[in-house]
Amino acid sequence: MVQGTGSDVGKSLIVAGLARALTRRGFSVRPFKPQNMSNNAAVTADGGEIGRAQSLQARAAGVPTSVHMNPVLLKPQSETGAQIVVQGRVYGTARAAEYQGVKPKLLPFVLDSFARLRAEADIVLVEGAGSASEVNLRANDIANMGFAEAASVPVILLGDIDRGGVIASLVGTRHVLPEADAARIVGFLVNRFRGDPALFAEGMATIADRTGWRALGLVPHFPDARRLPAEDALALTHDAGRPGSGGRVRIAVPILPHIANFDDLDPLEAEPDVDLVRVRPGEAIPGDASLVLLPGSKATLADLAALRREGWDVDIAAHRRRGGHVLGLCGGYQMMGRSVADPDGIEGPPGAAPGLGLLDVETRLSGSKRLESVSGRTLADDAPFSGYEMHMGVTAGPDAARPFARIGGADEGAVSADGRACGTYVHGLFADDRQRAAWLARLGGTPAGIDYEAGVEAALDGLATHLERHVDIDAILSLSR
Repeated sequence: MVQGTGSDVGKSLIVAGLARALTRRGFSVRPFKPQNMSNNAAVTADGGEIGRAQSLQARAAGVPTSVHMNPVLLKPQSETGAQIVVQGRVYGTARAAEYQGVKPKLLPFVLDSFARLRAEADIVLVEGAGSASEVNLRANDIANMGFAEAASVPVILLGDIDRGGVIASLVGTRHVLPEADAARIVGFLVNRFRGDPALFAEGMATIADRTGWRALGLVPHFPDARRLPAEDALALTHDAGRPGSGGRVRIAVPILPHIANFDDLDPLEAEPDVDLVRVRPGEAIPGDASLVLLPGSKATLADLAALRREGWDVDIAAHRRRGGHVLGLCGGYQMMGRSVADPDGIEGPPGAAPGLGLLDVETRLSGSKRLESVSGRTLADDAPFSGYEMHMGVTAGPDAARPFARIGGADEGAVSADGRACGTYVHGLFADDRQRAAWLARLGGTPAGIDYEAGVEAALDGLATHLERHVDIDAILSLSR
């Protein structure tokens, strides 16, 4: 089990790299994360949903995704509440304080899923969540040491030197943990090192001496990590202040509080002719954007209100008057209509609100969640695509008579009369090279002929090779049980 000194220290990528490295050695590997909190999710081969990071790790291991790789997924819907997904299906909702009482009921599901994976693999790589030092959450824990104790698995602790204070983070974790939990840690890794490794040799020795844990590797920064999907929205803060790429096609994306499945943006950012602008609170949508892209949302009404508070509805209306294009994906599609209603409080308090009025459709949130891999063709340019749907609710209205796409003989999505406003429930559109090229051509750009999926595979291979060089994988194998 790989636990971290904090969130976003690189646990997900370390597990993905180890999965690919061990798979290349001939082992049968499965990834597992007992509890994840993320609105970046993936549809599984067995018809449920899990965190996007576990989907990437399964890909690294060369195996189909399964709901058992992430049996508890928390999808935040407010500052203090989340939807609870258990073994791929919606279990309920809870506020943070309430969830502490729910966790004991979820441990049997977690252990059941772990047992299933353990029975079919040589090695299960377990990823912790957040920080191992959150002793205030130790009672009823199912994500870190509580799981490690229940499943009797050894732990490697990962620290991130790039954020500073890594010696204190690792040594401090040792000192706040109860002795039984500290004894489960068999070694440590230091991640994202930059510079001459010899300069931190004394630091590694100090950590080992102060903790009694074995040093298993000092991992240098891996630049190609940016080519791999990130686990959660913390990744969206990493490029704050990043200069534009200078691409001719400027795509503006308002970053809303409950953004979901934001890896839809990654393939666009890989295109040299695209200048992808993440518009953050307090900023205006650029007036020279070719396309405004409204991404998915886990709380459509709340994010629609946030969009209006920022004045982005005014910016989008001005963009449309100038002849600009708008594309809404899933929750973004719902916002583009005349109204959004959530009478049963599926995504938050019950309510309704006017939409942006860019499409003559209305959305009602109700019914079961649709989780399905799909393929089809967009009707504007007859371009093929493959992707997935992950949403609740139904959207209908006159503009749906001009569908965005056709999937298996059925119409999907909606297009405005002038063709410049489009909405669809399909995620993953731009990961399909054919669809991405069609959009760039439509917006006046030049596709670079990138094979996006091959790039992800190359990055996984590169990450595995990187870890083989800098991590004592043989020692990790010897410490496993």
